[in-house]
Amino acid sequence: MKLIQQVALATLLPALASLAHAEAARPNIVLILADDLGFSDIGAYGSEIQTPSLDALAASGMSFTNYHTAASCAPTRAMLLTGVDSHKNGVPNIPESIPPEHQSHENYRGVLSRNVVTVASLLQDAGYHTYMAGKWHLGKAPDELPYRRGFSRTITMADTGADNWEQKPYIPIYKKANWFADGEETTLPNDFYSSEFLVNKTIEFIDSNSDSQPFFAYIPFQAVHIPVQAPQEFTAKYINTYNDGWNALREQRQKRSKELGIIPADSEMQTMSSTHDWDSLSDDEKRFHAKRMAVYAGMVDAMDHHIGRLVDHLKATGRYDNTIFIFSSDNGSEATGGDNPRSLLSRLGLKMQGYRNDYETLGTKGSFNTIGPSYASAAASPLAFYKFYAGEGGMRVPLIIAGKPISDKAKLSNAFTFVTDITPTILELTSTPAPTEFYGGRRIAPMIGRSLAALSREQVAQVYTETDYIGYELGGNAALFQGPYKIVKNRGPVGDSEWHLFNIADDPGETKDLREAMPDKMTNMLEHYHQYATENGVLEVPANFNGTVQVAINGIRDRFGKQLLVLLLTSIICSVFYIFYQRK
Repeated sequence: MKLIQQVALATLLPALASLAHAEAARPNIVLILADDLGFSDIGAYGSEIQTPSLDALAASGMSFTNYHTAASCAPTRAMLLTGVDSHKNGVPNIPESIPPEHQSHENYRGVLSRNVVTVASLLQDAGYHTYMAGKWHLGKAPDELPYRRGFSRTITMADTGADNWEQKPYIPIYKKANWFADGEETTLPNDFYSSEFLVNKTIEFIDSNSDSQPFFAYIPFQAVHIPVQAPQEFTAKYINTYNDGWNALREQRQKRSKELGIIPADSEMQTMSSTHDWDSLSDDEKRFHAKRMAVYAGMVDAMDHHIGRLVDHLKATGRYDNTIFIFSSDNGSEATGGDNPRSLLSRLGLKMQGYRNDYETLGTKGSFNTIGPSYASAAASPLAFYKFYAGEGGMRVPLIIAGKPISDKAKLSNAFTFVTDITPTILELTSTPAPTEFYGGRRIAPMIGRSLAALSREQVAQVYTETDYIGYELGGNAALFQGPYKIVKNRGPVGDSEWHLFNIADDPGETKDLREAMPDKMTNMLEHYHQYATENGVLEVPANFNGTVQVAINGIRDRFGKQLLVLLLTSIICSVFYIFYQRK
């Protein structure tokens, strides 16, 4: 009997040792998502903003220069975490912006559907500790929060955004800023600043487990979503950086991104119709606009600083060498706020929300800052358009995959990649099986993304062939990608609602429309788009649809009820007319 036990033990030990080695070899994953960060907003992509932590990741990993997301936050987040198209995962638009004509359709709820499984759930099943600290925006009912979607520890801001200095809603459609800890409503600390707090919580979660299991940490920052706010010591670095205006900044970033190889050396860029004439501004107006952008730069800088704290902590605790970092943005730069934020109407609206936008305190607690469409175009330089639109400036953002398990040198890839590729990439990097047709006893939608692991290691040059195509639609703005080509339609007020054809590999600035020169290509890609729209249940938006107006209408209805909606809208219209009458 003893001999049998010895033989069995001798047979079992190598298997146990192999299993332990595999467990130890599985990398930690840190998935970092900035909010509304433009294509050239970090140093590694051509920015003047100091981002040494992210630049260091780029210097030891793969920087993707042709990576695309949805042009709005919630659809990107849903695709990022599931690998499933936004029209299949329940989040084709932010819930606040879905028109009433669409709300009866199951795939247009704006909440992450139960017919998809998150990468966090799959990693949790595979033995990973799973953490999230940051913005969710995929549902805020108890069973819709990340604590019920695969994350074992969470600190969650459930809305489109919130104040970065205090627990306060940033727009009046919310009664309060909805923060949750492990699925329960929570209160923020008095010394709260969003980027610092989210990294602190991530470190706390990581340190709460001392076993040998790897971890997955998802950190969706509030930076640089409105209100754009930053500690004064970070803003002060840039107080004189933007005195030459948005056109000069856009050209400067284009030049730098060419030098870095981020875009082709002979590519061009266009000036957006929404860009104001800098030279027509008064000296006081120029000073104020420069400060707006300085606060924005300070907010990016502060986020990078706190990312650096996390990296330093992982190094100090011996976890860094076995950690893979994935960094990106949920969409392009945000143009909200206009180029006249100090008008009487704007200041009155801010005052009603308990905000101000004085020059001296801009970016500090109690202030509300935006950068407007002109600087948003600079933040997206050298691309066209910005957030919400299907132009490259709305959809093409930085993507860095780095870490010793991947690489130890800087690499660039111009291969087309899409947000649905992130979940398959994480699954391959962690040796975690992808879900089958069923999960948890229910049928789930299939992932459409492709792993970028081999691309990150330079084992392949592309993950999509010349015949593959990826369709996209959000709020009536639409695109289809195939090989180096893209057809795109942008609605007003900035777009013309017409389809255009571009070679975005050679012409990322979308300056040369090829639809007349390549009519067969245009026709073929349009057919593919209509096929995509049919297969994915894409609904046409109403002819008069305006996303911003819809957010206001839905928000008033949800907060105050339908009976007060007409009364409140009437009061607002009357107030606006009264203000204009008084000014006249």
